[in-house]
Amino acid sequence: MKRSLKWFLWIVALLVLLLAGAVLIGLQMSERKRMRVIAVQVAPVPYTTDAAALERGRYLFQTRGCAECHGTNGAGREFVNDGKGTRIVGANITPAGRVAKYTPEDWVRTVRHGVKPDGRPVMVMPSEDYNRFTDTDLAAVVAYVRSLPPMAGGGAIVDLPLPARVLYGFDMIPDAAQRINHALPPSTPVASGVTPEHGSYVANMCIGCHGEKLSGGRIAGGPPDWPAAANITPGEGSAMVRYKDVDAFVTMLRTGKRPDGSPIAVMPFGSFSKMNDVDKRALFAFLQTVPARAAGQH
Repeated sequence: MKRSLKWFLWIVALLVLLLAGAVLIGLQMSERKRMRVIAVQVAPVPYTTDAAALERGRYLFQTRGCAECHGTNGAGREFVNDGKGTRIVGANITPAGRVAKYTPEDWVRTVRHGVKPDGRPVMVMPSEDYNRFTDTDLAAVVAYVRSLPPMAGGGAIVDLPLPARVLYGFDMIPDAAQRINHALPPSTPVASGVTPEHGSYVANMCIGCHGEKLSGGRIAGGPPDWPAAANITPGEGSAMVRYKDVDAFVTMLRTGKRPDGSPIAVMPFGSFSKMNDVDKRALFAFLQTVPARAAGQH
């Protein structure tokens, strides 16, 4: 009996040592990954101050999630703090912030590719949602941000708990730069209208949470207590069966609630509620056309 106990304790000790070694290696890999330099060749998108571009930029800033992380005034805001070690604060992106010295190439690299001007990855920002911006829309967003009044505020803060940092190091949690095909050219402009084609363009903002194929699953980089993103294809386990028509879908985007009145967690309804009806209805039209996939199938 004593010999069996001794062997058991030795096994436990060995497992503890192996786990500690894995954690140490994961943390080292995480730091190297965070500090890696990503070479992305970009073409600059010229600055504009056109009034129509500024208005379009304001709309995109309010409806595509920018204000959720950076605040309505662009000065930054804390948007995740679970009290368990995860705290994320969006950076000040007004002309008083770190973007003050950005070149047109820096804006393209950061927004579309998730890569900082120094070549290191941007943490947390869902650049995969913005990678398909047309040049016109990217220029509009940049124009609006550069027009914001200078505000006091600091850089981004990304505090992650130990398990998340280890998983990031082992590539089980990818950053945006890993999820983007950097060779893709900008999207070709599509006429605004309640069409699947325009809806496809709008749906690019869904990729960060629902995945490239929109089948949902665990949200990459999200806190462990976040629910899985819903499957919004017509496939098995689809959340779309709840929305019998476009009006029900539009109401959900406006209110953040399902047809039965239950609230939907995580989704940035502060932004979605400000989308115009054309974008909302076009998005629904597009989701009726996507290939069916089972929930979480990529």
